[in-house]
Amino acid sequence: MTFDLAIANGSIVVPGAGIINTNIAIKDGKVAEFTSDEVQANRMINAEGLYVLPGAIDPHVHYGVYTSIDKAAQTESRSAAIGGVTTMMRMFRLYGSYKEKLNSHLEASAKSHIVDYAYHASILMPEHVNEIEYCINNGITSFKLYMNLNGELSSIYMDMDPYTEKMISGNVNTDDDLVLSTIKAVASHNALLIAHAEDPYVCHAEMERAKREGKNSLYTWSECRPSRSEHDTIVKVSKLARKNKCKLYLPHIGSSLAIDAIKSERMNGAELFVETCPHYLTHSTDFQNITAKVVPPIRSKEDVKRMWDAVIDGTVNCIGTDHVANRLSMKKGNDDIWSALAGFPGIATMLPVLLSEGVNKGRIRLEKLAALTSFNTAEIFSMFPRKGTIAIDS
Repeated sequence: MTFDLAIANGSIVVPGAGIINTNIAIKDGKVAEFTSDEVQANRMINAEGLYVLPGAIDPHVHYGVYTSIDKAAQTESRSAAIGGVTTMMRMFRLYGSYKEKLNSHLEASAKSHIVDYAYHASILMPEHVNEIEYCINNGITSFKLYMNLNGELSSIYMDMDPYTEKMISGNVNTDDDLVLSTIKAVASHNALLIAHAEDPYVCHAEMERAKREGKNSLYTWSECRPSRSEHDTIVKVSKLARKNKCKLYLPHIGSSLAIDAIKSERMNGAELFVETCPHYLTHSTDFQNITAKVVPPIRSKEDVKRMWDAVIDGTVNCIGTDHVANRLSMKKGNDDIWSALAGFPGIATMLPVLLSEGVNKGRIRLEKLAALTSFNTAEIFSMFPRKGTIAIDS
């Protein structure tokens, strides 16, 4: 048989199985055969001396906010492919009805990506809770709450309408009623809840204090969004999730106190999954550059060490990037921490950074890297075994 593609002479990294020296034959976009024999194929890749990893899955990508999805998917999916990410999951923020607008985004996405993709639907208003079933019927099975948005900290940029150039902002008030109703609805469909865990009232009070004192640095930004806010909100949402038998996913975890809360809640029986990002493993507030402004903030060197410990001991399940495709001119604002936008790109550099700082520095093995960037994510988001491994039919 002549296959479409063969990858020959490589060392195949298979999560749970180790590293296997074999040839891979691919037909119709799927692995069709492993063999030590020579493979006949229309295209051959000689991987001698190289490792072959499962395509990475980035579970946390913001795109379609500063440019519409028809354009953003083209640029950001190319960035993904360059970085070895073959599936990207969009954190979709819709200002309006999913029933009215979701299909236009799905249609534009289908025409624009060069890698596979999936959607998380953000629950930004009570009406969205009633549309969870509609989203599920359209292939979305994970839903995000922005518990960091309420009161004076409620403004956020939404995803733009496809084929338009107008940015959209709106106010989101994630109060206790919205949190509880969302948890109950998500649990009733056996779906997955994603929760951005910070207390907006604590953060706003700290921000006002820092502004009065004239503070303006990356360290100030970390002080203004203290890790105790993250800790307490994790405990709050985890207790509600446990009570209502809701599966919980905690994104962009980057502090020691957050890890303390997670370990405690797991001991109490919470079914929760944990994501960290490369920047929480590489940068601390010593960096002192506003381009590193992100929410939640990067923390101290001690927090960076604790996050590596959490990666190594299995507390962290997977790596996402929290990739934000914004322009540098917008990002920097007026060159101060208050006007600078939060977030930065990362989808193209996730694997290189983890190889450099994780594998090459002896913190993790390649098999662990493949689990963190592919296998575990595929299992959490019900993509396994089609994704997350290198196996027949994957």
